[in-house]
Amino acid sequence: MADPTRIWTAALIVIGDEILSGRTQDKNIAQVASWLGVQGIRLREVRVVPDVQDAIVEAVNTLRARNDYLFTTGGIGPTHDDITVDAIAAALGVEVEIHEGARAILSGYYETRGGLTEARLRMARVPAGADLIENRMSGAPGIRHGNIFIMAGVPYITAGMLDCLTGTLEGGLPLLSATIGCWVAESEIADLLAATERAHEDCQIGSYPFFREGRTGANFVIRSTNATTLDACTADLSAALERGGWTVTAGGI
Repeated sequence: MADPTRIWTAALIVIGDEILSGRTQDKNIAQVASWLGVQGIRLREVRVVPDVQDAIVEAVNTLRARNDYLFTTGGIGPTHDDITVDAIAAALGVEVEIHEGARAILSGYYETRGGLTEARLRMARVPAGADLIENRMSGAPGIRHGNIFIMAGVPYITAGMLDCLTGTLEGGLPLLSATIGCWVAESEIADLLAATERAHEDCQIGSYPFFREGRTGANFVIRSTNATTLDACTADLSAALERGGWTVTAGGI
């Protein structure tokens, strides 16, 4: 019988010189994190690496070893600097091969788009033993090898691949959250926050200060996999803040 308290974790490697140089702003971290949360999987860590094989290999082998799942975005296109497949194959100690299913998909997609060139055929290359992740957006599929999911860097294509994976990964209970806000300096209530979290061991409280309209405030996000515990912690924190003289805004400020 599955352990209901089991926490399933994932890591994400964002691959691309263009991310590190600032030419492209990454949008995949947020959407991967949100999607994983719905699947009952926690995104524990994210690493951004350049298009350098040694860097990708090191990140893949480190992060896949300490998480249930590893996702990568970027570097699976048709150009010479798309080296993600080669690097992950090296990390796994397997050869790179043409996946015949991917070849068929690409051949059909490009039949009316100039044909399947050598460059386009690069997108059918996979680490040996891999399966495909469907791509309904642009033909070229993503790749799954064990607990590693190799996806496109273009956010809307990544979103489509995630949609195809929905419900196929084993996870735990989804992480629920509630938000309240106060016009209060975070430092004034640090002890109050810590005491409330200690009193509700299944909950975590995140504090997010801000400065608006010449005033200091903070929003507090309470998280738990248990709805009853979440409600109790939120109520206790709200009551403690109100007793201290701070008006609480449900949903945050």
